Amino acid sequence: MSLRREIFDMARSLLRKTINVEMVSGPITYNQDGLLSKHNCDFQADQKFAAAYAKGVATGSWGNENVQWRAHIVTWAAQNGLRLDGDFVECGVNKGGMATVIHEYTELHRTSRKFWLLDTYNGLVDRQLTEGEKRRGVAHWDYEECFDLVRRRFEPFPNVILVRGEVPGTLPQVSADRVAYLGIDMNCTAPEIAAAIFFWDKMSSGAMMVLDDYGWSGHMEQKLAFDKFAHERAVEILSLPTGQGLIVKP
Repeated sequence: MSLRREIFDMARSLLRKTINVEMVSGPITYNQDGLLSKHNCDFQADQKFAAAYAKGVATGSWGNENVQWRAHIVTWAAQNGLRLDGDFVECGVNKGGMATVIHEYTELHRTSRKFWLLDTYNGLVDRQLTEGEKRRGVAHWDYEECFDLVRRRFEPFPNVILVRGEVPGTLPQVSADRVAYLGIDMNCTAPEIAAAIFFWDKMSSGAMMVLDDYGWSGHMEQKLAFDKFAHERAVEILSLPTGQGLIVKP
């Protein structure tokens, strides 16, 4: 590492610490996953949420990262889906961490709904990445073959249907007429927009689409593409401090 780079990193670290001191006064209640807050986050102590999140952690999906607030947003949106007509869909599953949290928290297995889980289950598809995404190193993110792992995890639940392959090619395999919850987390633009377009007309009024990457600095192309998607449908995206984006189907 060059001396200039070391100096830059030190200055950036000092700036961050200074901002934290100046902008956040009082006891810190949450400092994980890019989000620092002094506000109430007692959802962490909720027994139902804690139990569901613990099962998600056990999948090994997030390594040493704590994504509780993102999981809180997702479970809230999924719980809302229980009041609506339709199945649940998650595009971008990896090892099944967030899908596990959703399934446990909503007790979806006690309903007649299907939970469709779409992924390659072995990482991104290089030809789907833009040059900008490749320059940001998305193609080099570390993924493991995990289809059998996720299959075994959900084997006791016949309502969970794994769909393996590339989106958009696999989208027609989802036979749901209505969708009550849609999660999108495929880390690149093309398949995410394809999934949003495919499911939009199937989404029940009031159903929520949660975009995991919307506000993250390394995913600006996805943000711009979803901003265009939302504008064309006369809806707005709620940008959340967790880095997620939220769209409510009118």
